Amino acid sequence: MTDAANAIRETIKANDVVLYMKGTKEMPKCGFSSRVAGVLNFMGVNFKDVDVLADADLRQGIKDFSDWPTIPQLYVKGEFVGGCDIVTEMTLTGELDALFDAKGVAYSKDAADKIREANA
Repeated sequence: MTDAANAIRETIKANDVVLYMKGTKEMPKCGFSSRVAGVLNFMGVNFKDVDVLADADLRQGIKDFSDWPTIPQLYVKGEFVGGCDIVTEMTLTGELDALFDAKGVAYSKDAADKIREANA
């Protein structure tokens, strides 16, 4: 196993919610990363952000680890959830709320409802 895979495994084990993204949650460096970080921030989810632009091995390593070709990538309680399109869809259908409820992740239900209302 590569160093990147070991680092990824440790990070997703140590944090309930992890977003591998381009940039940081305070300063995303791509629209897709910005959208997912924005949803999580708006919903009040406490999450660890990992900037893949800071490390080329990690940038490729996360794609190999998940067998998913794009960034961002969201993990909840060690489980790969998906990228921007999947997280957006799950937010709008309420599936993300259900996942957070099932996994015991704190978030604002009111904020999640506001996102759905704004996109109805």
